[in-house]
Amino acid sequence: MVPETSDEMRVPLVEEQLSVERKEVETDHVRVRTVIDTENVTVEDILRVGRLDVTRVAVDREIAEAPEPYRDGATLVISIVEERLVVEKRLFVIEELRVTTSVEDEAVSIPVSLRRTRAVVERDNSDQLTAGNN
Repeated sequence: MVPETSDEMRVPLVEEQLSVERKEVETDHVRVRTVIDTENVTVEDILRVGRLDVTRVAVDREIAEAPEPYRDGATLVISIVEERLVVEKRLFVIEELRVTTSVEDEAVSIPVSLRRTRAVVERDNSDQLTAGNN
C-alpha cells in the first residue's frame, strides 16, 4: 500500500489466473480375444414324410383314343393302353395305375451343436505403465 495523501491510500489489486491443460497418458493395456463356446442341444421338430402307393387296377374297356392322365382326389390315374388286332384295330385300356399321395407327420429329435462367440477382456500386465512416466 502506497500512501498518496493523508486521507487516501492506494491498494493494489492482484489477480491470479489459472491455465488448465489436458494431456493424454497411456496408463494400462487390455487384451480382447474371442472364444467360441459350443453347446450340444437336441432340436425337436415335426418332419413331413410323403409316400406314394401304386395300385394296379385291371380294366378291359375299348376306347377311341388314349386318355390323358387325370386326378381323382389325391390319386393320379394313368391309363395303360394297347392296340389289339380284331378284324379292325381298336384301342383298349387294359390297366390303370392309381398313384395315391399320402403325408404323415413324424416327430424327430436331432442332436446339434450350437456355437456362440463371446469376448474375453484381460489385463495386459507385460507393459505396466504408470501415470507419471510420460
